[in-house]
Amino acid sequence: MNAHPADLLVHHPEKQLSARAAAFAAKKKQLYIGGKFTDASDGATFTSEDPATGKIICEFAEATREDVDRAVRAADDAFENHWRDMAPAGRSALLHKLADLIMENVDELAELESLDAGKPVAVARALDIPFTAEILRYYAGWATKLSGKTFNLSLQGDPYHAYTLREPLGVVAGIIPWNFPFSQAGFKIGPALAAGCTMLLKPAEQTPLTAVRLAELIDEAGFPAGVVNVITGHGRTSGAAITEHAGVRKVSFTGSTEVGKILLKAASGNLKRLTLELGGKSPNIIFADADMEKAIPAAAGAIFGNTGQVCNAGSRLYVQRSAFDKVVSGIVDHARKLKLGAGLNEGTELGPLISKVQRDRVAAYVEAGRRDGADIATGGGAPGEAGYFFEPTVLLGTTPSMSVQTEEIFGPVLCAMPFDDMSDIEPVADHAQYGLAASIWTRDLSTAHRLGRRVAAGAVWINCFGVFDPNLPFGGYKESGWGREMGQEGVEAFTEVKSVTVRL
Repeated sequence: MNAHPADLLVHHPEKQLSARAAAFAAKKKQLYIGGKFTDASDGATFTSEDPATGKIICEFAEATREDVDRAVRAADDAFENHWRDMAPAGRSALLHKLADLIMENVDELAELESLDAGKPVAVARALDIPFTAEILRYYAGWATKLSGKTFNLSLQGDPYHAYTLREPLGVVAGIIPWNFPFSQAGFKIGPALAAGCTMLLKPAEQTPLTAVRLAELIDEAGFPAGVVNVITGHGRTSGAAITEHAGVRKVSFTGSTEVGKILLKAASGNLKRLTLELGGKSPNIIFADADMEKAIPAAAGAIFGNTGQVCNAGSRLYVQRSAFDKVVSGIVDHARKLKLGAGLNEGTELGPLISKVQRDRVAAYVEAGRRDGADIATGGGAPGEAGYFFEPTVLLGTTPSMSVQTEEIFGPVLCAMPFDDMSDIEPVADHAQYGLAASIWTRDLSTAHRLGRRVAAGAVWINCFGVFDPNLPFGGYKESGWGREMGQEGVEAFTEVKSVTVRL
């Protein structure tokens, strides 16, 4: 095993929070229900910690079932009496106002996201926060464009006027993960509110900080009370109460496949709709004729970006045998140069994993791979005395019988494997369980299109990786999820279609 160079380890935070971010971090964190900030009904709290140090950041209200019920009632009242009948242009204006407020506070939000989730502050400032604002602006446009259709009936001789209406579902919920907490909040809120629904937003218990700050911005933007309610707490309690509540008509969830299956059972009580964006074990396929100047750094970014805590991470790398050594050498070199450190440090390129539990899980997978015969080309260790850091790791010699090659690790761990030709890669590119994304690198467009059609994945990137756009639907095949987020599909998922037939 090759240790990470000592001069590239910058664990301890060197930068202090700005005065505004520090002031918010020090504030009491409450639930946001019916347009008011309030304690949990029983006064219970829980804590969030900085993954770079393991130290507690602050306390948050721990929502109870009573609190969830109160939030559902507030959302229902807002839906029936304010939101569903508001002019679409009014809903659009409020979403634009929220996007503007996000950009006015981009530096503070980036710091808070970095503190809570461990991601590099430069990435949060340049990508996560602005992308969230763009998502809201995109769906602000859809608020005025949702419409039904008119139809000529095919079996009726008498004159009829037939048309459809696209109507909001009602009270919905968004349950978001800890890897991209602020952006995921935008993925849920934007389309739901544009469609005319009202929402309960529940952040992951590991990363609730920016969701509470978002509640303040929603309040400042002037949304009617109850349109968005922010519920902090644990998944097994408040999350379960939301999913089981008969007043919630849909849950949009992003997280693990395991939890998605639990939600599926919980939602059966009133047959509520589900959008599930779940796990993945995505293949990254590089042919020998690919542009290596682009393919190699992209392959490294595909697995090491966000410390590998990405559902569509390119964790299975397949390289045509004649180029295998060159590609692996390039990725290993990239990995060894990455600067590990606290997210708030401007020089950090690879932040910590989200928790000790996650770090230990990733370490256990790597150890299992080593024990099963895999070779560690680089990384494999958990450096430092504080925080939950893990070195970017490349494994060679893995086989489909090894858990590291078949199971989602959700960390900076890459399995690199050679292949000879198209007939070799087609059978192994697909995963028996997952089908979220795939990336193909080749100058031969016939090869690219053929393989792109054959791979069972919701997103296929050719000569690129991880291209996301508000207008492009995203979601998985198989156990990687149900439904799509973003694009027209994302907003229509929060609507019902009603057919109306009038005899003339």
